[in-house]
Amino acid sequence: MSTDLLALSPAAQDLLFREARTANTFSTEPVTDEQMRAVHELIKYGPTAYNQCPLRIVLLRSAEAREKLVDLMDEGNRPKTATAPLTAVLAADFEFQEELPALMPHFPQAKDVYFADRAGREESAYLNAALQCAYFILGVRAAGLAAGPMTGFDVPGVRKEFLDDDHFPLMVVNIGKPGVDPWFPRSPRLAYEDVFTTL
Repeated sequence: MSTDLLALSPAAQDLLFREARTANTFSTEPVTDEQMRAVHELIKYGPTAYNQCPLRIVLLRSAEAREKLVDLMDEGNRPKTATAPLTAVLAADFEFQEELPALMPHFPQAKDVYFADRAGREESAYLNAALQCAYFILGVRAAGLAAGPMTGFDVPGVRKEFLDDDHFPLMVVNIGKPGVDPWFPRSPRLAYEDVFTTL
């Protein structure tokens, strides 16, 4: 299929999608706070329901924090987490509704109209924070870095160690420049005909 049907340049398409991969090894080049700020300034515009922003990100830089996290990762995820320049815990904030009056000044009552119920609020936080997780991965790639998202970890343990009862960890992401032999073989993807239905 021709790449000229897309507004992004072929190089940008490759950076974000075609050539981008989940990294399993990383170089020692550091990832700076300035790079993470640049990622945030890009991804914060990704759409969510009611403009809610439930994603919370904990950046683990200290040796103590990283050691605690490695112990909570599934065994296969430990080596790459121990050696990545930066690791982020991505979580859903179940009290996101408190920010809605500022985020939706045209409809500040959305906080109470739609999200007074905790169970419904948690469901919305899961979905919309997961959307923001995807934006985060693309933002990391847009910064010229590799992302290694993982869901194989001790969820209650990570929640207890790094978060609180109002935050639920969705994934852990290693971030950095790719290292030696960083990629697994590319797995197959579904064809257009397997995904799309026209009625």
